[in-house]
Amino acid sequence: MATRPVVSVVVPTKNVERTMDRCLRSIAGQSWEATELVVIDNFSDDRTFEIAQQYADIAVQAGPERSAQRNLGIEKATGDYILWIDADMVLTPHVLEDAVLAAERTGSTAVFIPEETVGEGFLTACRTLERKCYVGEEMIEAPRLIRRDFFTEHGGFVLTVAGQEDADLRMRLLRSGARMTHIDATILHDEGRLTFGDVMRKRYYYGQSLPAYNDAQPGAIRAQGVATVKAYARGLPTLAGDPIHAVALGGLRVAEAVAYALGAAKATRAR
Repeated sequence: MATRPVVSVVVPTKNVERTMDRCLRSIAGQSWEATELVVIDNFSDDRTFEIAQQYADIAVQAGPERSAQRNLGIEKATGDYILWIDADMVLTPHVLEDAVLAAERTGSTAVFIPEETVGEGFLTACRTLERKCYVGEEMIEAPRLIRRDFFTEHGGFVLTVAGQEDADLRMRLLRSGARMTHIDATILHDEGRLTFGDVMRKRYYYGQSLPAYNDAQPGAIRAQGVATVKAYARGLPTLAGDPIHAVALGGLRVAEAVAYALGAAKATRAR
């Protein structure tokens, strides 16, 4: 390859100094050297922005939400590809190289990169087990490396939803007929020590965006639900190998569904 395509890695941040250094070091240490790091910080009041400035090619402060930050990062980026991650994620060493080479080899617009949850505690172990069932499922996983010209032609992340902006992007890619491919190299998602209260509060908040997401992507919620059931069915051997966390995961998913529904009901009433 005469000229290596440049990957712009866009990272939105806010008060994430616990994971920030490890995240950015993992980007700086990639085997694919043609990279550009763009950090958009939402006016953190800890050391997040200070750490960002040590690593980033472009580091600016702006808000108000993750989608707007990502869109600003894409606007400022100069790479041929955009890879978007959150600041609690760590790239294993060959993610960028494997993703770019896969995209170039197949002529793909986007590349799915599997996530592996890491962290401490019982609920975090449940989430780790859950993600193992999702590998390769296009209606659940996120396409994270995307050709820059897709954003130019189809727009960036939607601002009307919080929590489903990743899924909205995936649906637009699928419905545009964009060619997509998968790699095996993983992104580690450091979710720390999950607590039941934190999970429910987040799902309730995300649920408030579900009506807007359903308006933008009719049928997507049902399709993702069907894909989730199929993923669990396909992952039965994995779940059976860890029955305690599997049973707890089932209960957690029911509770999450209730929190989503309550959030959606609140948003519907407010319309």
